[in-house]
Amino acid sequence: MRILLTNDDGIHAPGLFALATHLAQIAEVTVVAPERQQSATSHSITLHKPLHVNPIKWGDSITAYQVNGTPADCVKIALGILCEEAPDIVISGINSGANLGSDIIYSGTASAAAEAALQGKQSIACSLTKPPYDFSASVEIMSTIIRTVMQKKIPEQTYLNVNIPPGKITEIKGIKVTQTGVRTYRNLYEKRIDPLGRAYYWQAGELVDTENAPDTDIVAVNEGYVSVTPIQFHFTNPLHLATLKMWYFED
Repeated sequence: MRILLTNDDGIHAPGLFALATHLAQIAEVTVVAPERQQSATSHSITLHKPLHVNPIKWGDSITAYQVNGTPADCVKIALGILCEEAPDIVISGINSGANLGSDIIYSGTASAAAEAALQGKQSIACSLTKPPYDFSASVEIMSTIIRTVMQKKIPEQTYLNVNIPPGKITEIKGIKVTQTGVRTYRNLYEKRIDPLGRAYYWQAGELVDTENAPDTDIVAVNEGYVSVTPIQFHFTNPLHLATLKMWYFED
């Protein structure tokens, strides 16, 4: 089995290294990841500057490269050039921090898996939801999920978004198949002044307590379960399509 790994935390992220070294025991692993932190870059790609690829020494059993681009860039250049043989599956993670509910819109982790799915590859985004970031349980859980996916196959234009609660493997209650929940934030901007007297703003966000259905990823993780959510790319609202055709649009 050939596995391509990427992430949005950067090439030196502990979750990426933990998963790569674990999977190298059972598969041929290639790592192509951003050279620096790329969280919340969503599905952006680099068009207005060159991409530089540099090999990283990770031991004899893992081929690794860092790229001065986004997670989606990493997947595109890996599948287009760097992988001599096509991977059987693409894994993005293990991310340090949750990618739950509507947060996947902003997530570089999720978008890397999405790019792989768009290119016809089996793909999974995986995250350890909160500290302590001990990845010993996460790598075992991901091995199980990967083996299952390779046997059963994910439908086309779909990837799996996996969120794993912290704790030892014996403390994880199980795995639940879920739908995406809703995470809402209150926008916060802290105004500061630079040395030249110019105002600038530091963006933050305060999570708003939102009620979610019992079968959502957010509820599952809060209850101590691993959530596995199938994400697809059908953006059209079918319920509004017929109504919209009856509208009269004027200049």
